[in-house]
Amino acid sequence: MRVALEQAAKAAELGEVPVGAVAVLDGRIVGQGYNRKESDQDPTAHAEMIALKETAVAVQNWRLLGVTLYCTLEPCPMCAGAMIQARLPRLVYGAKDVRFGAHGSIVNVLDETRFNHRVSITSGVLEAEAADLLQQFFQMLRNGKR
Repeated sequence: MRVALEQAAKAAELGEVPVGAVAVLDGRIVGQGYNRKESDQDPTAHAEMIALKETAVAVQNWRLLGVTLYCTLEPCPMCAGAMIQARLPRLVYGAKDVRFGAHGSIVNVLDETRFNHRVSITSGVLEAEAADLLQQFFQMLRNGKR
């Protein structure tokens, strides 16, 4: 999760919402990403999506069996859907997302029993650090700095 926080800090340096994600397989990082929506002008350029794509290339398979994704923020519905599609076995995330969260904050995509795959979830890991990064970023925006 510390590496995911480092990825989030990179996003903040670019003026992006500071969210980072890191995929781990057999104890090694196989994919990582940070938000790049503004930089890439791409609505799908979320940290999780970038990390999932990078991981699929690294393992040469869209099924991400054995992979754990560490993310600083609760995933949105798009990212949660991608995790289900990728057959991701495990997600570990930090802060809740009260605006777009798909693990109970707004909707509960990841716990939907009608999907053919379930993602095991651990939440609240380094939650204070992840939330603090986001709060500092949005405070900076409110103060007119980007």
